Amino acid sequence: MDYVSELKKLQRKHDFFIGFDSDGCIFDTMEIKQKECFCPAFIKHFGLQAASKYAREVWLFVNLYSKTRGCNRYLAVQRALQLIGEWSVFIARDIYMTNIPSLDAWIKEESKLGIPALKAKVAASGDEALAKILAWSLEVDVRIKDMVFGVPPFPGVRESLAQLQGKADMIVVSQTPVEALTREWEEHHIDHYVDFIAGQEAGTKTEHLTLAAKDKYPAEKILMIGDAPGDFKAAKGNAALFFPVIPGEEEKSWERFHQEAIGKFFAGTFAGAYQQELLAEFDRALPEHPSWS
Repeated sequence: MDYVSELKKLQRKHDFFIGFDSDGCIFDTMEIKQKECFCPAFIKHFGLQAASKYAREVWLFVNLYSKTRGCNRYLAVQRALQLIGEWSVFIARDIYMTNIPSLDAWIKEESKLGIPALKAKVAASGDEALAKILAWSLEVDVRIKDMVFGVPPFPGVRESLAQLQGKADMIVVSQTPVEALTREWEEHHIDHYVDFIAGQEAGTKTEHLTLAAKDKYPAEKILMIGDAPGDFKAAKGNAALFFPVIPGEEEKSWERFHQEAIGKFFAGTFAGAYQQELLAEFDRALPEHPSWS
């Protein structure tokens, strides 16, 4: 499927538009995916067994407990390698990590940072470093398919989606592969609430919102809901509103959204002081620098 073209074709049916991140926002899947799927495969493929304790700390900081939470998996590798190279505990264990120039170049040139694009790049270039990253990425998806199921939406999600149905056009905006997204939304019977499921194959989250909503709805009637700074970046890149699902306070966030934020969004009182209050709370929730630095 040409996901970009399909996003562009989406028709405005209501006056309002909402984009939802999925992992860590709709579903409590961030912890299990990162701890049981991404991180073990990262340690395996990058030869970090001798410092697995510290490698795990780096990986989880990058992907769960800092302002890079929820970033694209290849950006996560890039950031994790940088932090590993800067931390002396790895050098003390004869592990010397540096950036991967071919990864840096691919990230810079490619807008759709997903497995299809990486497969094509590896096939065309024969680059061994990218081939290793591809092998890691493929194993991650195998692990996720095998491990991640039976994780329902956060309390308050179903009620919110039902309240929004018929009042706003809604899509999924995520950097997870669309196959996994579709499987999870269908498993829990909430896929019928959204008009489209956009994953990493359709580009960045900012591009998802641009393709689906920009110039179709007034900016004050576009809302992005997410649990990571990248979600806010996508909203900001489209001059849209943003509701944060605070990491560690997801149930409270969804209760607030259902009981308070939905009404303000439809009433046109979300922007301004209320939005700033939410953003300040969100900014305090995640650090920028690791404790070991």
